[in-house]
Amino acid sequence: MRDHARNTHADERTPAVWTGRATNRFQWLAALAGAAFMALGITLAVESAWTSGVPALLMAVIGCVAAGLLVLFGTLAFVHVAVKVDDLAMEVRCGHIGVPRRRILLSHIVGADFAPSVTPRHWGGWGYRWRPEKGTAVVVRRGEGLVLRLGDGRTFTVTVDDAESAVRVIRDHLRRPAPPGPPTPTGA
Repeated sequence: MRDHARNTHADERTPAVWTGRATNRFQWLAALAGAAFMALGITLAVESAWTSGVPALLMAVIGCVAAGLLVLFGTLAFVHVAVKVDDLAMEVRCGHIGVPRRRILLSHIVGADFAPSVTPRHWGGWGYRWRPEKGTAVVVRRGEGLVLRLGDGRTFTVTVDDAESAVRVIRDHLRRPAPPGPPTPTGA
């Protein structure tokens, strides 16, 4: 008997639900900087001799606390991303509380492609991004990603580990016929 080369992807069954994540540990440094700004603002408020005047001190305290909160929460929202693909939709959740969140129905997806190198530089930074010529993206780190082509001509990109598997699952779900809906009344 001769041995035949087998396509390993052909034998694999695509899961009914696929989940993936991507994490950016560098974002923790930015969150730490935000916490430091908040601590500086609180320290100024508590330990200041108030010799420079109340308005100047209030502006310094409010500025430090506001900048700290903005940096802290802005970075913690994009420390990681979780992607879930099931037979109805793809859902993307960012950060520890899952906000911002985006749910795209599979019926709105025309195609899915693997992107081997998605970088924050191409999208203008980390986070939830929109560029008119490129579409929308959730970028939490550089590396592989998933690009969805939507029915309205737009694209949606998300950085996620094992994006090739996600593409395979989405394509498999798109090839399957939609489950039958309830019968429509013919009316008399």
